[in-house]
Amino acid sequence: MQPPSSSPPAALWTHHGAQHRAVVAESLATLGDVVVQSAEGLADALVAGGKVVAFGNGGSAAQASHLAGELMGRFDGTRTPLSALALPADAAVGTCIGNDFGYDALFARQVQALVRPGDVAVGLTTSGASRNVLNGLTEAHRQGATTMALTGAGGLHGDVPVDCLIAVPSDATALVQEVHLLILHVWCQWIDHVITSA
Repeated sequence: MQPPSSSPPAALWTHHGAQHRAVVAESLATLGDVVVQSAEGLADALVAGGKVVAFGNGGSAAQASHLAGELMGRFDGTRTPLSALALPADAAVGTCIGNDFGYDALFARQVQALVRPGDVAVGLTTSGASRNVLNGLTEAHRQGATTMALTGAGGLHGDVPVDCLIAVPSDATALVQEVHLLILHVWCQWIDHVITSA
């Protein structure tokens, strides 16, 4: 339950912090196996020469770009740059596809062009219902890639083939995004360890 928006900042800070702590604690208790599975799958794909292709809308688009930046640039220490793309990042491509094929095709069309077997497609949707993300994951599966989805508590809507589903135990968008970021950082830590140890 949210405090009134007129609450003083200190009360908002305390309230949101308590909610964050509770969702992180439940996530730590319930998502460990699937986070490990996904981290290992990403690292194995990158070591084998595959690439990571991430996509989402709004805040999830920003997180997709964040992941690609950490992999191509660096997360902690300097290491070999890794092949990663954030599909929402190219405004010209996005507006072209959206205008000519419709917004639901935004990611599927790019996935069809860019994703191949050995790659990993990561779709982020806090609601689990973003049609363009679901279509992108479905197309990635069709292309023979490994598919991973990060969602909120409801998981994915519809019959979408994914190899790894990480459903954060919350329906609050902000809290789900905060845990998604935590997961992305754990992925990057493990990938750095594997790459630098190879």
